[in-house]
Order: sequence, then structure tokens, then C-alpha cells
Amino acid sequence: MVKAVAVLGNSTEGVNGKIFFTQEGNGLTTVTGFVTGLSPGFHGFHIHALGDTTNGCLSTGEHFDPIGKVHGGPTDVNRHAGDLGNLDVAGDGMAYNFVFCLICLFCISYSN
Repeated sequence: MVKAVAVLGNSTEGVNGKIFFTQEGNGLTTVTGFVTGLSPGFHGFHIHALGDTTNGCLSTGEHFDPIGKVHGGPTDVNRHAGDLGNLDVAGDGMAYNFVFCLICLFCISYSN
């Protein structure tokens, strides 16, 4: 089993949370977690190639894309692996218990 965590915090917008990544064997990765401090409604959710947040999104690089695809939604055949769709944020600014199973933390070959 492979596990990873991304901690969201210290943003000037007040967005905080934790995102957990879990993968069994060569299967797809389950992404779960919680985010607070967002405005109600849909918010795009994606993974960037770099973990450097020193300059916000300017230092995080492009969307995670190990096989050279184009931007798209999670159900599109041709899309970045890091394009995970939208979080549906409630009126209290929180998104909890979302699950995405579209990426691979450790794969022998990457196909999606």
C-alpha cells in the first residue's frame, strides 16, 4: 500500500484542509479529504506537477500529466491525470469526504 498526504493551509484566502491519497498494489488511487474556507458552489480540483506553494499556483507547475494529455474533465478520455473534476462546496464553505479514483501513485505502466 502507498499513502501520501497534502496539507492545505496558510493561504491568503483562508483555505485549509488535508487531502489523503491511498493506493493498493497497482490499482487506482483513492483521494479523500476535507477542505474549509471555500465559497459555496463548485470548485475545480486538480493536482499540480510540483509541490512548491511558495508563490501560490505560479510555483506549482502545470497539472500532473505523466502521459502528455490535454486538459479535460474526469470523464473525458483525453485529459490530464491531475484533472479530478469539481468539489461541491456546501454553504458553510466546507467539502468533506470527497472521493476520486482516477490517478496512480505508483504504477508499472500508466494508462487511464
